Amino acid sequence: MRKCSIKLLFKKIFNYKKELIKGNIFAILATITTVIVPLFIPLLIDELLLHKSNTLTSFVSKYIAPMTLIGYLFFFLVLAIFLRFLGVVFSTNQVRSMLLISKNISLDIRESAINHLKRAQLKEYERFSPGAITSKLVTDIDTIDNFIGVTVGKLIVSVLILLFTSIILILINLKLALFIILTNPIVIFFTAKMARKVGQLKRVQNRAVEEFQEELNDSLELFNQIKAANKEDYFFSRVLKKAKKLKDISIEFSYKSDRAMRLSIFTFLSGYELFRAVSILAVAYSDLSIGLMLAIFGYLWIMMTPTQDIINFQYSLATAKAACKRVEDIFRLSLEREVKNPKNPFNKEVEIRVTNLDFGYEKDKLILKDISLEILPKAKVAIVGPSGSGKSTLANLIAGFYEPDSGDILYNKISYKEILPKDIRQNIYLILQHPKLFNDTLLFNLTLGKNYPKEEIEKAIDLAELRRVVESLKDGLNTIVGKDGVKLSGGERQRVAIARMILSNPKVVIFDESTSALDVHTEERIFSNLKEFLSKRSVITIAHRLSTIESSEYIFVLENGKLSDRGTPKELLKKDAGYFAKMI
Repeated sequence: MRKCSIKLLFKKIFNYKKELIKGNIFAILATITTVIVPLFIPLLIDELLLHKSNTLTSFVSKYIAPMTLIGYLFFFLVLAIFLRFLGVVFSTNQVRSMLLISKNISLDIRESAINHLKRAQLKEYERFSPGAITSKLVTDIDTIDNFIGVTVGKLIVSVLILLFTSIILILINLKLALFIILTNPIVIFFTAKMARKVGQLKRVQNRAVEEFQEELNDSLELFNQIKAANKEDYFFSRVLKKAKKLKDISIEFSYKSDRAMRLSIFTFLSGYELFRAVSILAVAYSDLSIGLMLAIFGYLWIMMTPTQDIINFQYSLATAKAACKRVEDIFRLSLEREVKNPKNPFNKEVEIRVTNLDFGYEKDKLILKDISLEILPKAKVAIVGPSGSGKSTLANLIAGFYEPDSGDILYNKISYKEILPKDIRQNIYLILQHPKLFNDTLLFNLTLGKNYPKEEIEKAIDLAELRRVVESLKDGLNTIVGKDGVKLSGGERQRVAIARMILSNPKVVIFDESTSALDVHTEERIFSNLKEFLSKRSVITIAHRLSTIESSEYIFVLENGKLSDRGTPKELLKKDAGYFAKMI
């Protein structure tokens, strides 16, 4: 089911009945005050100068007071200004009502998209760059917001003005009115065809914006590495290349949409000139008065803005459709499974059993093949293997970030399919080699916003060998660590991640090269500090460094996505040709 489409947008608009009714009432009042005014001066010309009728002057004389020519002019001038002021007030309130609707709908779409992202499978999420998702959540939803708040709001007023104006024109002269009314759709049909092409160009432009944001985000996020490699010119030239591409596409879009708009205006103005010529003929060959002819000219001019708004609506509709299609990409991300009557096997020590597991990021390309292993409660195991063998992928699967393509993962003999993914992640803590930190305080990066007793935080700091780091910082735990923790060294960031894990108090801990940036002595102190803490938990260690895995009781060797060997360190050392023996 689609979550973003034009049909759904209009359905959402009608959900705000109170604001919609209020907005439409203001639109009707604004229309009435707008379409009455152009009648005053033309009728006064007929009555005061040409003496053809006395409808307006008789009404004023009867219900207000008899006046001189100047008096009538002054009275209707004041009345016209007052009505125009009322029109502004009513229009402003109508726009406010539509903006309230549009802002609520755009917030609703953003909330839905963000909530969908929260529950999306990590494997699916990783198909997009942060820049691509940001573009969809900001640029595209802003396009939809503008379509609802401005374009649809104007459309309501425009249709009402055209309707009321058409009624007045029919009352003035039926034949001339029908000629004007029936030729207007030709202009709208002509512009609708051009609007579709503009919509396609808008999709291309938004994609170019996304590509530029992706390239820029990557270069800014990896700025330190780019500097270290002296590759600023190369990487930022790529950013500029995308910027130039965006410029070229934006010029093409702006030029072609403006050209289409001007052609539409030209068509309408040509019709306007034709209508004026026909009106003059009507004065010459019918009983149409000069005053009413001027009124028709006025109403033709009034019709120009709403007709233009209807033309603009078609272009905005095309761009909103394109934006909806791009936002829909987020809603197409597969979600983590929902579990009816979920079980929680983590109320005791955890045994993990992997059976015949296959997994690949792409359907036809498996990373892990037929993996079967068992990790007993409180066991200390290591997974070793060359780079690219699938060690981190297996860790992500065990920790509940990915799901197998086939096979099973059992936690205390309960399949992962019967357990909520968040429960798996809550109890199995994966510490990454390159932990990400928020541009916030060190305290926030330790607690991630959760309230812990001060004693627990202090204990975690000591166990993770962070005490000296905290004391060296000017503001201590309240120090802002910078984007991705740039103010901390790689080893310090890894210690923050370890402290985070301690506070989380998981049942199983996975170290995925989590101490690779630490010197051997600091690493030894941390594991010495954690000895009691880890003794009550299962520990899985992924590492290339022998010192990191030497305390492991059992080792699994992973090569080319398959378990090529397994055993205790002593058993594996006896096999001279094995990967573990080569590590030694």
